Amino acid sequence: MAYTTIDKPSDYFETKLYTGNGGTQSITGLDFAPSWVWIKRRSSTQKHGLYDTVRGATKVLASDATDAEATHDALTAFGTDGFTLGNIGRTNTNNETYVAWSWKETATAGFDIVAYTGTGSSNAVSHSLSATPNMMIIKNRDDTDSWYVWHQSLGAVASNYINLDTVDPASSVDNGIIALSSSNFTVNTRGDVNENTMKYIAYCFAEKKGYSKFGSYTGNGNADGTFVYTGFKPAFVIVKNTSINENWSMHDHKRNDAVIPNFARLTPDDNQAEAANTTFAKVELLSNGFKLGGTADVINDASVKFIFMAFAENPFVTSGGVPATAR
Repeated sequence: MAYTTIDKPSDYFETKLYTGNGGTQSITGLDFAPSWVWIKRRSSTQKHGLYDTVRGATKVLASDATDAEATHDALTAFGTDGFTLGNIGRTNTNNETYVAWSWKETATAGFDIVAYTGTGSSNAVSHSLSATPNMMIIKNRDDTDSWYVWHQSLGAVASNYINLDTVDPASSVDNGIIALSSSNFTVNTRGDVNENTMKYIAYCFAEKKGYSKFGSYTGNGNADGTFVYTGFKPAFVIVKNTSINENWSMHDHKRNDAVIPNFARLTPDDNQAEAANTTFAKVELLSNGFKLGGTADVINDASVKFIFMAFAENPFVTSGGVPATAR
């Protein structure tokens, strides 16, 4: 029996906290060369910054905005164990605090970054996951279209999507992503995924046992909230209410209160500073999943479906059948 496919998740995903210096600085210490880096200023209002090796350093997109891709020196280079920052406020204002989430692009970890050009008609785009994606995030790099997200728990790929940059609930869709396979995804005529001559970036995810999970849960509306099984101790979790206008909510194991297991909240669709630990956004990261707390719509509304994406700090049981030690 395979308990996990990856014994050391930090070879493929890691969270780094740092303080800006207002000049240039290198953020190092990762156990891999990052392919995708997502940075958010914690201490004050600032747009998210998403950078990847496919588009190239200095090319930025913002998850909380429909902005087309911009070029600036916020992230100037990718390294073998980190990345280098310039003196742009989005990533490196003096004395401001930041969080950076980094992923390695590899089929082993179920992550592929795909750049493609729209055709305006049915367009089969190749990916390298060697598995059918469980979640996809697509952005038009040339125009101000919203971020298009498909998640397996939303239902049929040709019929359902949700936006990353808004509070909007899930919606039905025509002519977006219309088919998925282990080698490609097919996009149709919608401008947010396939306008003729426009450039796009797609972040493609395939679930890997013991390392990543793309699922759903139903909130219970109680202070003693819903438990969600993942099969690993999460390092990073994003959740979204699929039924009403409500923010996404993102949490990780580094921005943790040292005493109370409530995790500070940021929102992919909002440029606001990190929220203090409150009763409406408790997310306890456990050895085999995560537990929600509070009664609010953002993470635990009663009888409401939420989708989530999660990546591991530790597998619950290693590939050799040894239970991992919870921190």
